Amino acid sequence: MSASPSPETGRAVLRALLRERSLLGPLRVLAKHLGRLFQIPLPSFHPYVVFGPEAARKVLVTERHKLLWRNPDPVADLLRRGVLVVDGEEHDRYRILMEPALHPARLSDYTQMMIEKTDRVTAQWRDGQVVDMLVEGRKIALLIILQALFRRDAWDDLPHIWHPILKAIEFISPGPWILWRTIPRPGYKRPLRELDQYLYSMIAERRQQMQRAGRQPFPLLSGASSSGDLPSDMLQHLIDAGLDDDTIRDQMLTMLIAGHDTSTALLAWTFALLGQHPDVFSRLVNEVQNVEKSPLLDQVIKEALRLHPPIHIANRCVVEPITFEQGTVPAGERLFFSIYLTHRDPAIWDDPDAFHPERFAQGRKVPPMSFVPFGGGPRACIGSAFGQAEARIVIAHLLRQFHFEPIQPYRIRPHMGATLEPRPGVYMRVRRRNKPQ
Repeated sequence: MSASPSPETGRAVLRALLRERSLLGPLRVLAKHLGRLFQIPLPSFHPYVVFGPEAARKVLVTERHKLLWRNPDPVADLLRRGVLVVDGEEHDRYRILMEPALHPARLSDYTQMMIEKTDRVTAQWRDGQVVDMLVEGRKIALLIILQALFRRDAWDDLPHIWHPILKAIEFISPGPWILWRTIPRPGYKRPLRELDQYLYSMIAERRQQMQRAGRQPFPLLSGASSSGDLPSDMLQHLIDAGLDDDTIRDQMLTMLIAGHDTSTALLAWTFALLGQHPDVFSRLVNEVQNVEKSPLLDQVIKEALRLHPPIHIANRCVVEPITFEQGTVPAGERLFFSIYLTHRDPAIWDDPDAFHPERFAQGRKVPPMSFVPFGGGPRACIGSAFGQAEARIVIAHLLRQFHFEPIQPYRIRPHMGATLEPRPGVYMRVRRRNKPQ
C-alpha cells in the first residue's frame, strides 16, 4: 500500500504550500517523507503519485496498457479528440498522420524560418528596453509553430489570437475544478469560440486552395503523396487523410497549444537560469559567438529541462492494477507520474536542486529513464526533436544578436499552468550587438 502522511508531514506540506504558493513544494515534502509512491489526501480527490526510473519505465513503456490517457477533465473538454487525449488505434492513426511534419529529417528545412520569426519579434525591441522573455518567447514560439505546421504567417494574427490562446491555456491549467468538476467557469466561452473560428478558417482556406488546384483529399496511408503548389505540412496531411473539419481542428489545437506552450516555457526558463548564473551566461555567450554548434548550449537546455520540465506531470486513469516497488495502485484510480520529482530525485542526481549544466557534458551518463522531459515509449512527445532544435536555434541567434542584462533582484517561481512556467516573468534589458551605423 502507498504511504499516508503523518500530522507532522501534513504541517510540513502546509508550510511548503504557503511558502511557495505552488503544489510543487508540497509534492517534494511528500516525496521526501513517503517515498516514490504516495497518495494526495484531498477531499474528493486523492490521486496516487509515483516517480523515479521504475515508475517511468512502467507508466511510459512496459505497463502503459494498464493506463488510459483520456481523463474527464478540461484538457479533454478543450482538445476533444486530439491526439494527446485519445487512446488505442485512434491515437496511433492521428500520430502517423502528424509525425512527418515534425520528423528529425525535416529540421534543417525549418532553421532559416525559425531565425526569421525570431528577427520579426526582436525587430520591435528598442535598445535599452526591458522585455519579458516569457512573453517574447511565446510570440516567437507561436509564429514558428503556426508556420511550420500550418504554413501560416501569423504576425498580423497575433493581436487577435493572443488573448484566446492565453485563455485556452488557463482553461486547462490546474484550478478549483480539480476538486469540483462542475464548478462554473465564466469568461471562457467567447475566447475559446474565437480560437476555434481561427482554426476553422485555416481549414476552409486550405480546402479552397485545393479546390482551385483541382485537388481532392486522398488517404496518405494508401501510399499517395502531396504534389503541386500545395504545402506538405501537417494541415495538408490531415486533410489528405480524409478527416472531417472537427477532427482536424482537434489535432490543430492540440499541436498549437502543446507545441508552442512547451517551447515558450523552455525558452523562458533557459533565460531565467542564465540570468541567475552569470558565470555560465558569460561562458555561453562567448561560445556561441565562436562556434556554430555550442556544446554548452545543449547542456544548458537539458539542465533547464531537468529542473523545470514544461510538462512536469503525466496524468493517467488506471484500468488494471499496476504494481510498483512500494505498492499497488488499484484500477479505477487516478495516477500521476511526476517528471518533476524524477528529475530532482536525490537518489539519482547529485545536488538535485542546483543548476549544473555540466551533468550533461559529453561522456557523462544519465541513468536510463531518469531524464524524461518529453516522456518516453511509443507516446513520447511527437515534437521533442523539433522543440529542442527550436530552442538551440532561437537561443543561439538571440545571444549572437543581443546583450541581455538580467533585471535583479526578484524571485522567479514556477507556476503550474498547462506547462511549468516562470512567474512573474523573466525580465531582461536588451541591447543590440554591432548596431548598424
